[in-house]
Amino acid sequence: MSTTQVERFATNVLVVGAGAAGLRASIELADRGVQVLCVGKRRRDDAHTVLAAGGINAALATTDPEDSPEQHAADTLRESYWLADPRAVDVLARESPRAINELVGWGAQFARDEQGDLVQRFFGAHRYRRTCYAGDYTGREIQGTLVREAQRRRIDFHDNLYVTRLLVQDGQVFGAYGFDVDDGRRYVIFADAVILAAGGHTRIFRRSSSRRDENTGDAMRLALGAGCRLQDMELVQFHPTGMVHPEDWAGMLVTEAVRGEGGILRNAEGERYMERYDPERLELSTRDRVALANYLEIHHGRGSEHGAVFLDVSHLGREHVLDRLPRMYRQFVDAAMLDITREPMEVAPTAHYSMGGVRVDSQSHATDVAGLFAVGECAAGIHGANRLGGNSLAETVVFGRIVGEHAAEFSAGLEAQIRARQPLTDADDELSELLARRGEDFPRPIQRAVRDAMWEHAGVVRSERGLRAGLDRLADIEGQAAAMEVRPDIAGFDDVAHGFDLLAMIVAARATLVSALERRETRGAHNREDFPEQDPAQRANVIYDAEGAVSWQALPEAPAGVVALAAEGTTLEAAGKLLE
Repeated sequence: MSTTQVERFATNVLVVGAGAAGLRASIELADRGVQVLCVGKRRRDDAHTVLAAGGINAALATTDPEDSPEQHAADTLRESYWLADPRAVDVLARESPRAINELVGWGAQFARDEQGDLVQRFFGAHRYRRTCYAGDYTGREIQGTLVREAQRRRIDFHDNLYVTRLLVQDGQVFGAYGFDVDDGRRYVIFADAVILAAGGHTRIFRRSSSRRDENTGDAMRLALGAGCRLQDMELVQFHPTGMVHPEDWAGMLVTEAVRGEGGILRNAEGERYMERYDPERLELSTRDRVALANYLEIHHGRGSEHGAVFLDVSHLGREHVLDRLPRMYRQFVDAAMLDITREPMEVAPTAHYSMGGVRVDSQSHATDVAGLFAVGECAAGIHGANRLGGNSLAETVVFGRIVGEHAAEFSAGLEAQIRARQPLTDADDELSELLARRGEDFPRPIQRAVRDAMWEHAGVVRSERGLRAGLDRLADIEGQAAAMEVRPDIAGFDDVAHGFDLLAMIVAARATLVSALERRETRGAHNREDFPEQDPAQRANVIYDAEGAVSWQALPEAPAGVVALAAEGTTLEAAGKLLE
């Protein structure tokens, strides 16, 4: 163990991640009188949640009175291709209205009509309008609301703290180890329970809607290292519309709200091609279908010179666009000097959301490790093979509250607090060893190699040959990473954070490739050109463990009433989805 001074803290519950899920869990803990410390590797007011643009779902029936929580659950399960856990989906649908009302009570400014009622917009594959929004700044509005509430409760925060390892003894978590990204100080945080709310792994792809240093698979690496299992890591949602030009902005999200407000997709020949892929729902089809359609149009030479299709809102009128889509307007002006009220946007699929993640209990979100919970994008079970737009923000606040409740109960029920020296020594040695390395490559170029390999071999369309080639490339990259060098300097320890990000990216990439090889079918966002049909025998979850082994887990049956409601909606037969 190094002689570097380590600062030690103790709390009842440690929350790792300061986005909406982590904040909502922290608020619940504070309201229950539980001591909580919330840490994040960037500022809490700039967590990844602020990028969520289009809206948050709840069956409030304010715009469409026919809507109901049961229909919300039916839409979610149907569009998940029946890979979502119906028990978790039921909780999400039932509790979302409460979560919206709670946010409104805390001051969240969602759009309202002239009578003062909340307005709800369409998102793709929803039977009714159930998506509340704040222009296209919905995530920022929710994050700001939760930050204010957390500050009002005087919750303890530590921004810019990177957690490198969870501390576990005999199958039970007792805290975490990490360092301050600004000055390199090391921290040990003892806790009765730990909540992982550290996001997904979509930054392992070259085109990603995530910003740098976000969604690099940190939570997956921490969870596997602690003794947890991962689930459905192959199920990565490629949002249909990300920017492609200029290159510095490639992958940046173009929110589904653009299509929800009436945006039209056309190829370079001027054809509204969604009439071929889904003539009933057109641009408001499921995300996986629209993403595949966009990919195929580009792949077959009907894209722009930048490798994109065109998304047009010019017919909606300038005032409507500026009122409903202000962020998108500014984004394209800032990036490309393009006025979207007059000219179409160039868009292409971008890695957007991790539908798989840490395997958790459907009700409590407890993991395989006692005292360890996972919530938000890092947790699996709610979205299956295709996430409904607007469900992710709902998930953060619904299950954030529930996880806070269960973590509080776990802490209160402990008869003795665990402490063990060896996990601390191992965590300290890991950080010291990385700092001592001298090699030929810094983390950033190796990160790019991971992202290139995953985009080329595990992108929108996959095959056994490509996935195996991806594993071969990843093995080479692991060799590079073993000899990487990090050099903190007077500007801070960002380079060390990049090194741990790289280690997490490799773990997440391997889990994704291995799981994608195992799922030999096409289902939702997982398109296998060598297995283009759905296989009823594979309507199950793929489980990945710390040894790299995979297994299958059957799903419980959905309630008959919800199944009946799902059957009334648009079916998800293969027609219109098969590869050309």
